[in-house]
Amino acid sequence: MSIERVRAYFREKNMEERILEFDQSSATVELAAQALGCEGKRIAKTMSFKIGAAPILIVTAGDARIDNAKYKARFGTKAKMLTHEEAAELIGHAVGGVCPFAVNDGVTVYLDESLKRFETVFPACGSSNSAIELTIAELEEYSQYTEWVDVCRLPE
Repeated sequence: MSIERVRAYFREKNMEERILEFDQSSATVELAAQALGCEGKRIAKTMSFKIGAAPILIVTAGDARIDNAKYKARFGTKAKMLTHEEAAELIGHAVGGVCPFAVNDGVTVYLDESLKRFETVFPACGSSNSAIELTIAELEEYSQYTEWVDVCRLPE
């Protein structure tokens, strides 16, 4: 199970006890916000895409949406999300629990600028009922991100 991979990853960093598990689903931004009792925009949703054959993850704020023009300008191709099957196979986490921790080799992680509005955010931890609260600096460190990108738009 991929939460076990994430648990082992954070155990190595002496942070396993910070993983939160819920009795209810946290598979969507709305459900995660309910489970955590926070605003949905503070949920760090991890979206999986393919550039050519290469899988990438973009971690965004819960209220952010991919802006197709910005995405194409940054990555040189149209945004193509992975299917549920591809996400589980290529990323190592199933949809609903996709996170930037303990991912398969060859996955590139990007953090979207939309996250910088917050002191802490809540990414999933490999299952559809888990999360961890991290500062932005911790998210940078533990996601092993490649770079910050600006590929989203926020609600008006």
